[in-house]
Amino acid sequence: MTITQLLYIDPAATSVLITSLTAIVVAVGASAIVIWRKLKKKVDKTLKIDPNANKEVEEELVILDEETEQAQAQTEEKCEEDNAPETEDAPVEPEEVTPAEPAEENKDDE
Repeated sequence: MTITQLLYIDPAATSVLITSLTAIVVAVGASAIVIWRKLKKKVDKTLKIDPNANKEVEEELVILDEETEQAQAQTEEKCEEDNAPETEDAPVEPEEVTPAEPAEENKDDE
């Protein structure tokens, strides 16, 4: 066996080695980020620092096409019609009828 034969590295073994090293670097980086965020959160909580104190909240932006706007307008009109006060032309609901008192069974006693 010569030295050149011992120095040969199979391409498949090289790709496995590179993939393993990449996975290790990614795992260490992700772990470091998670630990950093937890540590920062604990420090902020201990020092009573609010990271959202000076942030502005923008209104939600909704862009509608013409068909959607028309459908929404029709829906709003229907809702307004349903909530409109009743007029004299509107049908009147019947009043509740209370049952009559039961007749006495023994009228002969009188």
